[in-house]
Amino acid sequence: MLAIDLRRHHGAHPRVGAVDVVPFVPIDATGAAARPGDDLGRAIAARQRFATWAATTLGLPCFVYGPERTLPEVRRHAFDGLQPDTGPPVPHPSAGACAVGARPALVAYNVWLKGSDIAAARKIADAIRGPAVRTLGLGIGGHAQVSCNLVDPFTVGPDAVLAAVTTAARGLGVEVARPELVGLAPLAVVAALDPEARARCGVDLDHTFEARLRRT
Repeated sequence: MLAIDLRRHHGAHPRVGAVDVVPFVPIDATGAAARPGDDLGRAIAARQRFATWAATTLGLPCFVYGPERTLPEVRRHAFDGLQPDTGPPVPHPSAGACAVGARPALVAYNVWLKGSDIAAARKIADAIRGPAVRTLGLGIGGHAQVSCNLVDPFTVGPDAVLAAVTTAARGLGVEVARPELVGLAPLAVVAALDPEARARCGVDLDHTFEARLRRT
């Protein structure tokens, strides 16, 4: 089994540990994930159980996020003004720490650019960032990427984000290579797009929470 050891690990994305983020998202009887404003009580309870277990069993410092604070706040201040909610006060030597969340559904969505202009990716990320979309401009494997977390995908979905990235990229003389859905999306987000828009955005009805749960 391959173990990630932060003492020897290199990566482009901000992270606090080998198991960087463990989010808990409530789902209803149909498999639909919680939306912004929904009750997170079950997720908060599950978050606490996991954070306590990881601290006690693994000696892993855990920072909680959700209603109290955002994940970017944890990333910025972990061990520097913000102490772990459970576990030791210093990072685990090889595993670092873990951010344990209780949150509504989000969509992780990347837009790859043609070429390796990281500066352009960062400018695009700055241009499209907003309350419903968190963004970073990254360089990965010699390619530039605009990495997005759609924290309210029911309001700002993949189609709007792809359009915004494309417009900003054109203004910088850069072309979009392809979009990429990371993981799953809520059915309501994907179903809101017509088939042509789904194809353009790289999403489909099979890559939803509800479809995956039906297969389990």
